[in-house]
Amino acid sequence: MAWSKMKQILESFLCPALYGRVEYCATSYRYLPDKAGFCYITVNKKNVFNMSDVTTLIRWYQTEQEIKNEPNLIIPIDKEEIEAVRKDTNGTVPEDRLVVIARKRKISEYAKTILSAQSALCKSNFYVLANKFLAASIEENIESDDILLNILALVDRRVGKKRLLSMTENMKLKHPIVQYFYELRLSTL
Repeated sequence: MAWSKMKQILESFLCPALYGRVEYCATSYRYLPDKAGFCYITVNKKNVFNMSDVTTLIRWYQTEQEIKNEPNLIIPIDKEEIEAVRKDTNGTVPEDRLVVIARKRKISEYAKTILSAQSALCKSNFYVLANKFLAASIEENIESDDILLNILALVDRRVGKKRLLSMTENMKLKHPIVQYFYELRLSTL
């Protein structure tokens, strides 16, 4: 589906009070195939949610380093994870190094999880998630762990006042950008 058509469909689901205030934007670079393009959501012409993959690797590395350097963070390692490292190294690594390697792998996975939770999305991911949003029910989108699906559901006209007010406690556990869109939607009631 072309971006203009998808944008039109997504904006048709906006609640009437947010129509014209919330916009979905995308840029592409036709002559630069290595550029994935950018997607972002604006509120009152201000970019509030940027989905760019330009700095993803840098932010992933920074997150990994923050997890490594956190002295209060305890990362438990299972015997299965140590065995997986032993199998990958063909048993040539000393026993004490196996734990270090297994811990490093787990930290790397945590960093990737945190980064994806912090919405490091690119344009292609936006298309996939927008299609998923359009195909799924509003309840599934609200209860999803994905930030973009939560945002699209919160600004949806099918979410009424009663449902919004009942989600107050759940929103405290969500990402700050989801909380921002929740407050934006509450301000329209």
